Amino acid sequence: MDSVANSNRVTAGTASGTGGASPITGVPRGESPVPLSVLDLAPVAENTTPPEALETSTELARAAERWGFHRYWVAEHHGMPGIASSSPAVLLAHLAAATSTLRLGSGGVMLPNHAPLVVAERFGMLEALHPGRIDLGLGRAPGTDQGTARALRRTTGTPSADDFPQQLGELLAFLRDDFPVDHPYVDVHAVPRGEPPAVWLLGSSGFSAQLAATLGLPFSFAHHFASANTVPALELYRDSFQPSGVLERPYTMIGVQVIAADTEEEALRLARPIAVSMLRLRSGNPGRLPTPEQAAEYEFGEREQAFIDDWLSGAVHGTPETVRAELDELRERTGADELMVTANIADRKAKLRSYELVAEAYRLGAG
Repeated sequence: MDSVANSNRVTAGTASGTGGASPITGVPRGESPVPLSVLDLAPVAENTTPPEALETSTELARAAERWGFHRYWVAEHHGMPGIASSSPAVLLAHLAAATSTLRLGSGGVMLPNHAPLVVAERFGMLEALHPGRIDLGLGRAPGTDQGTARALRRTTGTPSADDFPQQLGELLAFLRDDFPVDHPYVDVHAVPRGEPPAVWLLGSSGFSAQLAATLGLPFSFAHHFASANTVPALELYRDSFQPSGVLERPYTMIGVQVIAADTEEEALRLARPIAVSMLRLRSGNPGRLPTPEQAAEYEFGEREQAFIDDWLSGAVHGTPETVRAELDELRERTGADELMVTANIADRKAKLRSYELVAEAYRLGAG
């Protein structure tokens, strides 16, 4: 726990950001009671290409800024044919150049895949290029299979959960240039040096929830693939929270799969390919996102159908009115301070339309 305690000291004094405004907490827009943000996985379907997926991400980021979403995060996945986002820092640099006010961040960087110094330099550079706009969301999962994880890390060992607090402590110290005088890295500096990005911890269980609480960091929970753990993890975070120089009180965000369309039938048609893709992933057979037509033709076994039904019940899909009602209920049930919606739709027109309808449902552009 020494590394955790030291990390808490390292992060002190980073809350105010530029001009005294918090780089973490958002301001609700329109009729939304909490800020609404975007998580983009840059999905690749059977009938699209990775360049097309990344072009869609660029167009969506510009539109999200125009529609009034608060922040836009991209993920880190490796060896997955259905996801084009493997390098968050590279994609974020591109998206930052294509936008002007939207907060941008990683959802997240999988810290065990990288040397903490490398992450500090990449995101320090992003923050230097785009001051006050960069979030560094961190996760401890590999974001891939074990073989690919070993290739990324150049080691035959598998990092344990116990390694993550130490890695995080080193990263935070590099960002703040504040190692203890007796630390072996005290003379090592991440460049460029300046204001660090806003650091978040991501998770789908109680481990990261408790660590984020111990350090007084904001916490983002992956409700979109671990919905049964959402309320317990958020309660653990709030109950364990220790005020820090980053936050005086807990701040939580949850990621939610949201598919909006002009009709309930169309929303369900767009949601099914995502459910099938998740089924394939959980079965150890990841691939490109099936088209709605391919998903409709898929023959499910009894256990597969149960998985699909369960996934669809955990996702929010329907008309704007349905989506708003379900998101409002979820926010009230979880007490989340911010909602991050993700629509893992490969078709560009349908994907942009989904986010536009969410923005319209809450009149985000009106305030």
